[in-house]
Amino acid sequence: MERQERVLRRLLDAHGRTYADEAGIRLRDTPQPLYRLLVLSHLLSARIRASVATATARALHEAGLRDPRRMSAASWQQRVDALGRGGYRRYDERTATQLGDAAELLNDRWGGDLRKLRREADGEVAELRRLLQEFPGMGPAGADIFLREAQGVWSELAPFLDPKALQGAERLGLPLDSERLVALAGNTGADVLAAALVRAAVGKDVAADALGD
Repeated sequence: MERQERVLRRLLDAHGRTYADEAGIRLRDTPQPLYRLLVLSHLLSARIRASVATATARALHEAGLRDPRRMSAASWQQRVDALGRGGYRRYDERTATQLGDAAELLNDRWGGDLRKLRREADGEVAELRRLLQEFPGMGPAGADIFLREAQGVWSELAPFLDPKALQGAERLGLPLDSERLVALAGNTGADVLAAALVRAAVGKDVAADALGD
């Protein structure tokens, strides 16, 4: 147990930061930050480096595409250009279309407010996960990313450690039970814990450092 605590503490000390924070999103239970998290989750779910996805989320914000109304009102080329400035060039044309369509869906069905989607799910994580996948470009991986990060402000989700986070725990020789992992993490939030474990899952060097190899 002491070794597991040391390993997890090293990981959290070095990588205890949510992806939303890395993307410059000060996450709160209000429409704009939640929408920016939705976009970030979409970007992170592609086969692309997380650093590129977070940089692109920042670029979209800097281009003014920070809420669903502005995103849907922007031209396709404006979205492509913003994605390109963030380095998201491999998927820029398809993603530009998906972001526009997703913004329109959010505006039309939930008035641009993801809190209304949350209320529709009525506290059911599985239903929330299903509803998130109705957005174009948001598959299971994207929905899981959103839920991992949103648990910091949507308490009914916590602890939400998806298969990717648990893959990181396995690589580090940590328990594969969410409640035990949260207990090992002490005062660290489940959102921060999940992000750190994902970094261990996708980065061999991250895991090696935490293990002390």
